[in-house]
Amino acid sequence: MDFEIVNGPIEALETDCVVVGVEAEGKPAPTAAALDKAASGYIQELIESGDITGKAGEQQMLFKVPGIKAKRVLVLGLGKADERKDRHYRKLVGGIAGTLKKAGVSSAVVALDGLASEQQDTYRQTRQLVEWASEELYQYDITKSKKADPIKLETLSILLSEDETELGEGALLDGAAIANGVSSAREVANLPGNICTPSYLAERAIGLAETFESISVEILDEAQMEELGMGALLSVGRGSAQPSRLIVMQYKGGNEDEKPHALVGKGITFDTGGISLKPGAEMDEMKFDMGGAASVLGTMEAVAEMQLPLNVVGVIAAAENMPGSKATKPGDIVTTLSGQTVEILNTDAEGRLVLCDALTYVGRFQPQSVIDIATLTGACIIALGHQASGLLSNNDELADALLDAGEYAADRAWQLPLWDEFQEQLDSNFADIANIGGRPAGTITAACFLARFTKEYRWAHLDIAGVAWKSGKAKGATGRCVPLLSQYLLDLAEQKESAEQG
Repeated sequence: MDFEIVNGPIEALETDCVVVGVEAEGKPAPTAAALDKAASGYIQELIESGDITGKAGEQQMLFKVPGIKAKRVLVLGLGKADERKDRHYRKLVGGIAGTLKKAGVSSAVVALDGLASEQQDTYRQTRQLVEWASEELYQYDITKSKKADPIKLETLSILLSEDETELGEGALLDGAAIANGVSSAREVANLPGNICTPSYLAERAIGLAETFESISVEILDEAQMEELGMGALLSVGRGSAQPSRLIVMQYKGGNEDEKPHALVGKGITFDTGGISLKPGAEMDEMKFDMGGAASVLGTMEAVAEMQLPLNVVGVIAAAENMPGSKATKPGDIVTTLSGQTVEILNTDAEGRLVLCDALTYVGRFQPQSVIDIATLTGACIIALGHQASGLLSNNDELADALLDAGEYAADRAWQLPLWDEFQEQLDSNFADIANIGGRPAGTITAACFLARFTKEYRWAHLDIAGVAWKSGKAKGATGRCVPLLSQYLLDLAEQKESAEQG
């Protein structure tokens, strides 16, 4: 689907459908009022009759409205001004996209006068409309014998004034890139574990390099990781017939000598828990345990499509956690790439084992910042539910930048403490560190474990266990935290550009 910015009087736009807004208590937004004038009071008559009230989320599809060229008019209730937070705006956009999809139109123009969101930011509103409409129209059918019916909507236009057009077009480009990254992350995460293996993730990374000249890829196999001494990562995949992989992607958008920013993703393509076997109920959802890897792939795609003037390294630690005869056992001790030894008390705490070696490995790039993304702990779901990612960091400036990026991108995170006092829970009688710290503060002690491998650089950890997928009837991957990470890198690119100009 294509997105575009259009200008001009609403009554003159030739399209299958125009979308206009009515505020609470039947107050037409400016474009709706202009349309009503061209239609000789057609909408006002509906308002006075009570057919249109302006209640938030209300929709009324009108056909053959006199005086305008559009074939249909979708009147959307915007609600009260204090209702129009991001959650409200997302629902409105989702509702518009769903209705247009169901109506089978091929083109539509959205003209809401910037009133659908409390944030009076044309760039942000426009970009989010692109991202959220794309999210609503996403369809998964790769592993279905009967494919989904093609979506007829080919062009979604946004009506802006001429002086806002340039800003809007920039928002379209960024929004489409991020939306594509989110869709790719959802697609790979939705695939079953018998298709999406560590080797398959490597193939996806290679595919990115074939699509974008700015991306190069190196794949480390088990022999190479063994030679390097990545005992923690390799321990996770010992029980599986699927070989583990370390996937390294480099995006070169900045100067050759410019140090990169690094993204490190947990890529457990299926997590049985290993010898510490998980309960069988809902274990199918453990195909989503590579949500961090999916977000890295999606963000690298978005960054390359936006052509950001940065250098970015994306590392994915990929393994399958199975209870085979060669599987790691509780009580086993492994030596990490850093040289630290780990007593594995629970093989279901495997994400931190693959990440710790990847976090040590990424240090060779001398990164300006490192962010790891992982579906790491069920404790994070208990703490934050399914709304916010957990954020922990050894650098307050980096943490603040990520929190701000998440707020702007409507992909929010919430910071938890990373105090030294929690480290004591990871003490081991037989190794330098244990891989679990007990039930209390499970999300924090998992991050404390990773913190022991990230002392050389600015690092943040995003626990996306509660946001990476949805369960129930709407089961499926969400593509988070691609918007947050993309916004963080967009902010860095803007700061760099400002510094160079100033």
